[in-house]
Amino acid sequence: MWAWALFGFLVLSALALDLGLIRRRSDKGAVSLRAAAIRSAAWIALSLLFGLFVLFIDGKAAAVAYLTAYLLEKSLSVDNVFVFVLIFGELQIPPARQQSVLVWGVLGALVMRALLIGAGIFVISRFHWVVYPFAALIIFAAVRLLFGEQKERQLVVSACAICSTWVARIIPVTAQIRGNSFWIRQSGKLVVTPLFVALVIIETTDIIFALDSVPAVLAVTRDPFLVYSSNVFAMLGLRSLYFVLAGIVERFRYLRMGLAAILIFFGGRLLLSGVIEVRNGISLAFIAVALTVAILASIKWPGVKPQRQSAT
Repeated sequence: MWAWALFGFLVLSALALDLGLIRRRSDKGAVSLRAAAIRSAAWIALSLLFGLFVLFIDGKAAAVAYLTAYLLEKSLSVDNVFVFVLIFGELQIPPARQQSVLVWGVLGALVMRALLIGAGIFVISRFHWVVYPFAALIIFAAVRLLFGEQKERQLVVSACAICSTWVARIIPVTAQIRGNSFWIRQSGKLVVTPLFVALVIIETTDIIFALDSVPAVLAVTRDPFLVYSSNVFAMLGLRSLYFVLAGIVERFRYLRMGLAAILIFFGGRLLLSGVIEVRNGISLAFIAVALTVAILASIKWPGVKPQRQSAT
């Protein structure tokens, strides 16, 4: 319990500091690439330091499991960036207003991840056969990454249209964006802005992504502390990572292939968990090699030229 308490204190303190910096900068416009890179590096450093804490309290095996789960979730979160770019582009939300949506989106995702992780561990510990549909979900996600990029774009466009209509049935939606407000008053009536619509879509898509990533992490470890802490640190750094990659993510044309290879590996590991034992050290090395090869291949054979969003 003291480890959970320390983890909670550390996360809340770092999050409060980060949100305080965001509030100070909220009136200055979009996040600069330099600021986003510094914050992303800070979250990664904090995540690795927490790995040392796990090593100290629980030994090498637990630390390697944490690091593997963290790197897995961190790499899969790049797919979130692809979708965020599409959502903000479709709803025409300027870079200066994207930060508030991502902050609340990430906070909501932490709650949803806790529920899904708890449910996943509960079910898999009582019904071993559940590993097979979980493995199927992971492999299906890999196929989606390999062959579903155009379909994914179409789905995001459709989701933006459907969600705008669905939200409008409950409360009117305005095309006007006023600061970082999710809702405003027009002619005495409360209406929601496109920021709120974007938030609803981001939360919905995160649930879909979690159905892929949570089973993959459960292939690494089923320790609730390691699973959730690795997810939290990966998700908390997602906002800063988005502002680093938003304008250049399209350049990494082979990155989706690398992520698909990682998902296939962990889907197979989960599927054969009762037959073959794969050490986390091997899994960690596979993630590192797959990402390195995908990034180097993208640099050597670049696709479309990046069109970076304005950072100032």
